[in-house]
Amino acid sequence: MSDDCEKWEADCEKIRMENEKLLEAFGEWLDAKGLKKKTLQDHIFNADFFINTYLLYYDATFASEGVHDISSFFNEWFCRKAMWASENSVKKIAASLKKFYQYLFEVGVVKERDVSELKATCRDEMPQWIEAVRQFDALADLDEW
Repeated sequence: MSDDCEKWEADCEKIRMENEKLLEAFGEWLDAKGLKKKTLQDHIFNADFFINTYLLYYDATFASEGVHDISSFFNEWFCRKAMWASENSVKKIAASLKKFYQYLFEVGVVKERDVSELKATCRDEMPQWIEAVRQFDALADLDEW
């Protein structure tokens, strides 16, 4: 393995360990808000997918830095990599990420401006994310396996 690859793997492992702590604390934060166990688990799963799968897919990116990557996640990556991508899953993941980054703001990991921008991006770009999933599904339906 090359030195670059080994460094990336080591960086990703360090980030995964940090993410584990963030997700555990996020779950406690959600629980304190009185969410049902299933809803809480869904939010944790969605945040985990974003920070441990997407943010580590191309580069070793910390969750705090990923607040700016939601557009590329939904526009370019999600519908190609998540077989379960759908209009409903886009909405649910966006809701989970808004909660996750709100939590990160409340504990001082990200800035309020970053969370406001994330929420505005979700509001403004949701229609195109849903359309991207629909178009990808339509193309997939044309393929003959």
